[in-house]
Amino acid sequence: MTKALKLSIACLFAVVIGFFAVSCGGGQTDKKADATKELKGSISVSGAFALYPMASKWAEEFQKLHPGVSINISAGGAGKGMADVLAGMVDMAMFSREVNKEEIAKGAWFIAVSRDAVLPTISAKNPMLAELQKKGMTKQQFTDIFINEKITSWKQVYKTGNAGKINVYNRSDACGAAEMWAKYLGGAQEDLAGVGVFGDPGIASAVKNDVLGIGFNNLNYAYDVNTRKKYDGLEIIPIDINDNGKIDSTEQVYGSLDNLMTAIRDGVYPSPPARDLYFISKGKPQNEIVIAFLKWIMTDGQKFVDEAGYVQLKENQIAAELKKLD
Repeated sequence: MTKALKLSIACLFAVVIGFFAVSCGGGQTDKKADATKELKGSISVSGAFALYPMASKWAEEFQKLHPGVSINISAGGAGKGMADVLAGMVDMAMFSREVNKEEIAKGAWFIAVSRDAVLPTISAKNPMLAELQKKGMTKQQFTDIFINEKITSWKQVYKTGNAGKINVYNRSDACGAAEMWAKYLGGAQEDLAGVGVFGDPGIASAVKNDVLGIGFNNLNYAYDVNTRKKYDGLEIIPIDINDNGKIDSTEQVYGSLDNLMTAIRDGVYPSPPARDLYFISKGKPQNEIVIAFLKWIMTDGQKFVDEAGYVQLKENQIAAELKKLD
């Protein structure tokens, strides 16, 4: 073999090796680019006031990681959220009660993301506050106020005192809070008596400003997530779970947000009115941004749940919910 031929073969071999190196290197670069591809687009969400603060926190943190994603959230009640998502007006609904068969038949797909509870609320200036905190009220007493309307004055609660008429407040919007409170009392939202007020903030304000009022609120509208204490002017009526006419030490769970969260997590506070909170979509999500957001919520996003004043799902439930996205 001549020297010139050997040189030509060597050059050709170098070119071939270089081609494969570039090809392989280019493939790896493309794969790496795909893996780190930045999400871009938007997600629209509406629904339950109960989940709104938590969903807003998740959206804020997710958008820090993905600046190209815009998440627009509005609260208008669980019923509105379900109607919006089934009509295709939003990508997801925030939902605060169990999804029923009729909603599933219409295409509702759901994933549980956290947990909270509905609480019976009164004004901090209620003339019977001290006695209410000491004795609480039983499920039957709440039922006789909100559904049967047999108890219409504060004096009837303990057959003592001279407090006036009970002013009952209810939600005017179709919502999970009213549905879960009614379910605890053995009824449905339409069975609840009282003056209808729109939204969680509305009913909290009405009760706080009426010394003879009674209503119900979701956890995050009764407690300040920053101070972990009840909002000024608002109090919780302890539930006498064992019906023994007093609030035992095991039932004294309302002193702080963290105490109550523990009681909800451990099942000490009854369920209902404690309940899971959901995101709903029409059919299993297909939008890659929605899927990425939900997967992040069920993994890294869980670290924000306690901080935001909600109760984490148990690990086995989180694993089961994540499988719904596979």
